[in-house]
Amino acid sequence: MEHTETFITLVENAIKKYWDSPAFSDYEGQTISYGEVGNKILKLHHVFKECGIKKNDKISLVGRNQANWGVIYLAVVSYGAVIVPILPDFKTSDIHHIVTHSDSLLLFISDNIFEKIDETKMPNLKGIVSLNDFHLVHENEKCVVRKAIESLDNIPVQATAENFELPKASLDDVAVISYTSGTSGFSKGVVLPNRSLWNNARIVFDDEINLKEGDKIVSFLPLAHAYGCLFEFLTPFIFGCHITFLTRTPSPQVVTKAFREVRPNMILAVPLIIEKIYKKNILPAIDKSTMKLIMKVPLVNKTIFKKINEKLTAVFGGEFDDVIIGGAAFNKDVEKFLKRIGFKFSVGYGMTECGPLISYRNWQNHKLEAAGRVVSGMEVKIDSEDPKNIPGEILVKGKNVMIGYYKNAEATREAFTDDGWLKTGDLGVIDDENFIYIKGRSKNMILGASGQNIYPEEIEAVINNMPFVMESLVRDNNGKLEALVYPDFETTDAAGMTIQEVENTIQGHRKMLNELLPAYMNISKITLFPSEFEKTPKKSIKRYLYIN
Repeated sequence: MEHTETFITLVENAIKKYWDSPAFSDYEGQTISYGEVGNKILKLHHVFKECGIKKNDKISLVGRNQANWGVIYLAVVSYGAVIVPILPDFKTSDIHHIVTHSDSLLLFISDNIFEKIDETKMPNLKGIVSLNDFHLVHENEKCVVRKAIESLDNIPVQATAENFELPKASLDDVAVISYTSGTSGFSKGVVLPNRSLWNNARIVFDDEINLKEGDKIVSFLPLAHAYGCLFEFLTPFIFGCHITFLTRTPSPQVVTKAFREVRPNMILAVPLIIEKIYKKNILPAIDKSTMKLIMKVPLVNKTIFKKINEKLTAVFGGEFDDVIIGGAAFNKDVEKFLKRIGFKFSVGYGMTECGPLISYRNWQNHKLEAAGRVVSGMEVKIDSEDPKNIPGEILVKGKNVMIGYYKNAEATREAFTDDGWLKTGDLGVIDDENFIYIKGRSKNMILGASGQNIYPEEIEAVINNMPFVMESLVRDNNGKLEALVYPDFETTDAAGMTIQEVENTIQGHRKMLNELLPAYMNISKITLFPSEFEKTPKKSIKRYLYIN
């Protein structure tokens, strides 16, 4: 690829090439073409100019996935301004803080969220604009923003595929400030350059993500999170895909209904979704003693596996080329079973600070228990005396890596080694083919009484596969290991179990659990937890809330 290519040229080329093809649809709503997206972008550029927005100025965006969200994101980045995407589930005080801390001059916000915020807490804003229909809902500078917004429909922009053009950009231009909501509990603004968006998108060419013109995508993971933004929006767009934005809370019922109707060609999933489907729909059927015997017969089990695969594939619409799983650790037993039945899935690994990709490999070349192979444009090394066998912190360098944390020099310094490697905070090993195997978070690691390294995620994976367990968290309790367990109340209620029976059953798991684990990983206590653990948008448990 030419060095003059940037993420903006990828967007420009896509709009020109797929001009008449459908680009964005709101689920059960209207569809707009690539050409219409292009003209909307140019009109918003005019609005930004009239509002006095200059290169590198910040514009915040908060709301659920919808076509206007995608248009605004592309308009801001291609104008040369910096987009600040904010998760719609953030608390009002967090929205106030991020808008102010990021120095944003404009805020695009969905109407239902605007009703909850206090505009006086964001005094630096020139104006606030409705994400739903682009009407002005608040302005601080009289007339300037109002005049620009009210002229939006009358701006004489009628570009064609032949003359459409976006402003030039540099790979070093700042494109995004993404505020994390990680498991450590402190949100920082990750500054990502155009180079990160460009390389993350071009990885499609080098790492065999199978996308083509006209492919259908359902965008239901939060677009303000780097994972959903890359795979369900940015990359599909530059490949001419038709993206349907869910526009509402992605409950399992709504998502599966959308899958059945849209029949997407590529699907993103966090491990929690897949694991829930496995535990509720598959495990009860294959765990029966007669089924276990039948599955040992080679010819018969192939037929059974094929039927299970067909049913599971149908849940996701039936036409996908790959279900890409990422965002958190994947249960090994579930992964082995999916591989055994021939389900098309792959596992990737990344972090917001890399926008997000570090490693990925498609389902045909996916290695069991690996989190993909290091992607092009990136380097990985393991901080260990034996990187292939002894886990160490995963360190990364490359085109995807952030510039730093916005207005936080100290946190930026702490994030990098002295020789410029980004510290991921994750522990893992790497093989000869550059496949990464994640072992856990370095912050989560517990030091055993005799100096052994204990990775709570490994114990939790075993507990979560036990009957009547929905999820668990293992922590250090005065030198002993305690497991907090949230029961699968839906299953226990269906079985007519009392609370005491649930308690007795799960407490009874401890003996079996300890027989499966090395002595230094034995659980001394199980405590039932009354509700689901609080999670980040990518469904990782906010562990810091539960650590003593």
